[in-house]
Amino acid sequence: MFKNTSDVDRAAIAEIVFRDRGELDWLEALLHPRVAREYLGWREEQAAKPHPPPLTVTEVPLLYEVGGESRFDKVVAISADPEVRAERRGVRVDGRDDRLIPDEEKLRRADFAYVNDGTLEELDAFVAEVVQTLAP
Repeated sequence: MFKNTSDVDRAAIAEIVFRDRGELDWLEALLHPRVAREYLGWREEQAAKPHPPPLTVTEVPLLYEVGGESRFDKVVAISADPEVRAERRGVRVDGRDDRLIPDEEKLRRADFAYVNDGTLEELDAFVAEVVQTLAP
C-alpha cells in the first residue's frame, strides 16, 4: 500500500494500520525483520571492537509478541501502570495495547523485572543493580 512513505506522516500510517489488522500485519512483516537485522548487526559491530563494551542494550517494545526473546542472553522488563504509560506516551492509543501480552506475563518471563511506580532514584538503583549483575 505504501510505495513511498517519505511524504506520509506517521500519524496517518498509524490511523491506517491500527484500524485494519491486515495492514498492520503487512507493515510488521516488512519492518520487524529489518529492525532485527539492524540491532543484531549493531551488536556484532560492538563485539568486534578491540575493546568491546561489557554490555549492550537493545530496546524492543514488542519483544515477546514477535518471539524475539531468544535473540538475547537476558531480558529486562520495565513496566508501569497503563494510566502512567498513556500519560507518558502523549498520543491516542486506539486499542493498540489490546494485542500486547499482559505486563504481568512479560514481567514473569523476564530475567529482571521492575514495575516503575516509584521515584526516578529507585528506577536508577534497579538499573544499576542489573548492570552490575550483567557486567561486573
